[in-house]
Amino acid sequence: MKGSFPTQAFKDIQTPFYYYDTALLQRTLDAIKEETDKNGNYHLHYAVKANANPKVLQLISRAGFGADCVSGGEISACLAAGFPADKIVYAGVGKSDWEIELGLKHGIAYFNVESLPELEVINELAARARTVARVSFRINPNVGAHTHAHITTGLSENKFGIAMEDMLTVIGRAQQMDHVDFVGLHFHIGSQITEMDDFKALCDRINELQEQLDEHRIEVKNINVGGGLGIDYRHPNEAPIPDFGAYFATYRHHLHLRPGQQLHFELGRAVVGQCGSLITRVLYVKPTAHKQFAIVDAGMTDLIRPALYQAYHRIENLSSDEAEETYDIVGPICESSDVFAKDYALNRCHRGDLIALRSAGAYGEIMASGYNCRALPKGYTTEDCD
Repeated sequence: MKGSFPTQAFKDIQTPFYYYDTALLQRTLDAIKEETDKNGNYHLHYAVKANANPKVLQLISRAGFGADCVSGGEISACLAAGFPADKIVYAGVGKSDWEIELGLKHGIAYFNVESLPELEVINELAARARTVARVSFRINPNVGAHTHAHITTGLSENKFGIAMEDMLTVIGRAQQMDHVDFVGLHFHIGSQITEMDDFKALCDRINELQEQLDEHRIEVKNINVGGGLGIDYRHPNEAPIPDFGAYFATYRHHLHLRPGQQLHFELGRAVVGQCGSLITRVLYVKPTAHKQFAIVDAGMTDLIRPALYQAYHRIENLSSDEAEETYDIVGPICESSDVFAKDYALNRCHRGDLIALRSAGAYGEIMASGYNCRALPKGYTTEDCD
């Protein structure tokens, strides 16, 4: 079964480009809201690094969600898209002074601080601005996740966060500072996680750390568990919306919040992954003695995940219902790694056929580059193609 696309409208658009099914995005947002509304203390901050297309951001903002940013540029994009500053949180191991000052100027919800030196700089800049910065400490929980090694973030070997054994020290240091206000703890163990036991393990670790804090009579207003929920890349048509029920229930059943504590989530891929597809055209069908290639006009500059992570994306020929043939589907970039799939069964291809690389709404358009002096792909929504 193929996805449903406005292929007639696609014929007039220069490929490659990204197409966002806004109806599916809205259904996804509604599914998240249904789950978070079950608990008045649950708050979602969309992880902007997954996709910062302005129209996508505007839809998420209008749904009432906050934003998780990892750069000053993302903060600016969110403010422009209508996110209230007091719903924006800012993480990242390397915040520049101007980025911190931007967050202070607009009064964002809080900074997720990842080191003692960063805390000291935030305190200094807040003092200069004659304000108080709200800070949450990102703690590295040393919890593994069943995902690709490049997208784990919660192990002690990773660059992210503050070691657990240093947690009490940095909190104590913050409490001595005049221009920071300690408001919470932040955790994140990785991305594209589909096994709920990984999130249960994070809950167990947070429960242990909270017991330590109780012993020292340290109050924590906010617990932020990051995101990481994966999507079904192999079956986007059968599973267009992730199992948010199981995800949120894992935290509801296993995380022991204190009275009045607020629980924050930072989902990205699970929000936008399935609504986006990269649309490309077949330039040539090249047969050889060993195999045949479908050479398309999109490349690793437009969607880098297959080259970077050996990631799988379902590929559909939107122009052909002929019998399937086996192809290596490759792009035009002058790199041997510019391959979307090898030995892939696809309806027989012809020059000019429209091809969809599915589940590309997350880490697709946002990671595109101008390598080989190529133009960045544009993004279009359902409304653009009416």
